[in-house]
Amino acid sequence: MRVIRALSAALLTLGVAAGPAAADASPSPSQDGSSVPTQAGTSFRTATEIEQGQQATASGSTGDYLYWSFPADTGQRPTVRATVKLPETHAAQTWQIDVYDGLRRRQACQYGAQTRTAAADASSVELACVLRTVRAWSEPWANDPLPGTYYIRVTPVGVATADLGLPVGTEVRANSEDVGGSAAVDGSLAEPLVPGIASKPEEEQDAAVLAGLEPEDGWTSGWWSDRWVWTAVGGILAALAGVGGYALTRGTGRPSRVPPGA
Repeated sequence: MRVIRALSAALLTLGVAAGPAAADASPSPSQDGSSVPTQAGTSFRTATEIEQGQQATASGSTGDYLYWSFPADTGQRPTVRATVKLPETHAAQTWQIDVYDGLRRRQACQYGAQTRTAAADASSVELACVLRTVRAWSEPWANDPLPGTYYIRVTPVGVATADLGLPVGTEVRANSEDVGGSAAVDGSLAEPLVPGIASKPEEEQDAAVLAGLEPEDGWTSGWWSDRWVWTAVGGILAALAGVGGYALTRGTGRPSRVPPGA
């Protein structure tokens, strides 16, 4: 019974310790209103960096390609939303939001209104794209989302010639849901897919890279997932079951009326 009590105490301690660790794994979005970006880039190289949970705004002209970038780490399922405020007078317009990973591969949306057409009297159009869960590792031929920088592009895909050049306003926001160990895989990337990371000299640790943002707690690269917790819990439960089964089946020992040599 002392063994059972010891294993039970270990199980309880593991569960208490794992709770805060799992809670701390999700990123805390920045709420600093003073650093909200108010412009967008016009290409991948000039994309404006934003934190997850941070709303960015930008003014532009109908027909422009507007770019932002944000970091996404292993186990996160990013959701990107954009609102385009249209001119007072315009014809019907079709707008689209696209998301690209660190290799500039266009990522498919699981769901969300990625493309929408605004009627001639509409004042705005809202777009959304929910990506697949970011994986720690993938086959070279696969198009799975991997940890690193993600690019948002908002642009019209169907606009009357008379509307080209009219002023528009754009609001963009990226958030993530922490999926956890259900999406964990074996293996990890040597480095996140961040522009410039491969060309950074090892001896110059302070050398700048093209993308300056990363998750609040750093890049995990797949080393931690709650699968470790459930694996440990399963092992402890199996040990408890073995000890309990032995205690139930061993009996009370040799009866006192049976001689030792019998």
